[in-house]
Amino acid sequence: MTHPPTTAIRHSPDLEGELRAASKVTLIGMVLDAVLGIIKVIGGVFFHSQALLVDGIHSFSDVASDLVVLGVMRVSRQKPDQNHPYGHQRIETIGTMVLGSILIAVGAALAWDNILRLIQGGADQVPGWPVLVAAAASVIGKEWIYRYTRRVGQAIRSDLIIANAWHSRTDAFSSVIVLVSTLGAMGGFIWIDTLAAVVIAGIIIHIGWKFTWDAVKELVDTGLSPEDTEMLKAIARDTEGVRNVHELRSRRMGHDILLDIHLVVRPEISVSEGHQIGMQVVSGMRDALDNIRDINFHIDAENDEEHPPTSEQLPSREGIRNLLDEHLGGLPSHTRIRLHYLRNKIHVELFFESPDDAPGLDAEQITRHLQGYPWFGSLRLWFGAR
Repeated sequence: MTHPPTTAIRHSPDLEGELRAASKVTLIGMVLDAVLGIIKVIGGVFFHSQALLVDGIHSFSDVASDLVVLGVMRVSRQKPDQNHPYGHQRIETIGTMVLGSILIAVGAALAWDNILRLIQGGADQVPGWPVLVAAAASVIGKEWIYRYTRRVGQAIRSDLIIANAWHSRTDAFSSVIVLVSTLGAMGGFIWIDTLAAVVIAGIIIHIGWKFTWDAVKELVDTGLSPEDTEMLKAIARDTEGVRNVHELRSRRMGHDILLDIHLVVRPEISVSEGHQIGMQVVSGMRDALDNIRDINFHIDAENDEEHPPTSEQLPSREGIRNLLDEHLGGLPSHTRIRLHYLRNKIHVELFFESPDDAPGLDAEQITRHLQGYPWFGSLRLWFGAR
């Protein structure tokens, strides 16, 4: 039996192209956040809207988060190097966790502030109509940048960019709160905007928690869902030449999936056939999930989970040949030996060009010489085989 080593199959994304797309959309969003922030702060001060003023401060916090995204994306989209052979996507995961934490903090602050307003009463001045214009412009602008950013994030497989898109949408939610609160104040129902603010703040907290928790699960190497894991195992089992799959491990790095799988095949096949079977499994898995980046497959001759793994202390090829030479008085130099290491036994096959190369030797005779060794399993002789 020949035993191929573990083989790694990698799919390399266009890191430079992804960085350019991420930088472009983030810079556009940052400029929009800065412009809207200035408009809302000025409008809040001059037209008596505390809500618009706070919303403007929220927009400036988006500018700060955009700067964080730009820095994190530049580092996380670097090519793999000697110290980081799998790449730097985990830095993006940390950035996603930080951004989610910011969303939680912003949502909690908005919720607390508006709960206090709900308890203590509303503002004592009615905002002017320009507040509605500024808030409406903010809703339109932030909803547009949310959709644009989310589309880019999905295209380049970046959870951080998608999280930043949702951060932009929270600013749109805040502007909706301003619209509702202003209309409520103008109509004499100031409490409506405060109640809506608490609800929207809860949504912001929920979004932030989702991104933070997903990032934490990735950092502790949480695997794929049981459904996806079983689907990949089924694909491997259904591949011609695969007898069983006794181990499949998975983890995520950014949006990418990394897999390790052990494939049980017939013990007598060649190294090249075992490798080809593994490549067929890889192809089937990639057809099912296109974000699989690395697949390490190991070709096994037996199921290590059902039987104790073959001991590393068994004799090597050179040791076996020396024993055969010692007991049989030497083998022809062109004799080929094939060894099968199965269940802590060695099964030996000897290949001779013709019976004349092994006069007086037969399987029973050689077996008598070897059966005293605890590692010996069986012996087969082949004549006329090359």
